[in-house]
Amino acid sequence: MQFIIQPWPWWAAGILIGLIVPALLILGNKSFGISSNLRHICAICLPANISFFKYDWKKEIWNFFFVGGILAGAVIASIWLKNPEPLQVHPALVNDLAANGITHIDGLVPSDLFSWSSLMTLRGFILMVVGGFLIGFGTRYAGGCTSGHAIMGLSNLQWPSLVATISFMVGGFIMTNLLLPFILAL
Repeated sequence: MQFIIQPWPWWAAGILIGLIVPALLILGNKSFGISSNLRHICAICLPANISFFKYDWKKEIWNFFFVGGILAGAVIASIWLKNPEPLQVHPALVNDLAANGITHIDGLVPSDLFSWSSLMTLRGFILMVVGGFLIGFGTRYAGGCTSGHAIMGLSNLQWPSLVATISFMVGGFIMTNLLLPFILAL
């Protein structure tokens, strides 16, 4: 049990994610991702006359089990497998955040940035609401999320997935190095 509770090396997740690709290809599935489930849910719940939602969503029902497994795994991990050691944040990151006025780092996300009180600030609104909208819009515009494009799309040698993955990376670098310091200074 101690082996499961202790932090695993970073590369273990990569191996497990990498094994998903051949498993799905063997099973005959060539699509994988989280964002496609939002379309499936809309197709189930909104039986409107919208052509985008008119397809056989029942062929993709396995994807709901995948998302359910993510949720179940999160519950199991947070209740029975949680590490009793406090979260360790790298000192260089703590210093960088403190330089931007972010000092409450007592969990996975800084409460100075992600909390109800922070939402009422310009900085919090931009990070949570505008950022959430841009992620949702970008996911739909790109035809999938990072997991769908970078894991399955590249494995299937799809040109649009290569373009999308490069765009995700460039956008991430621009956001982290150029826009985020400006937003944090608000």
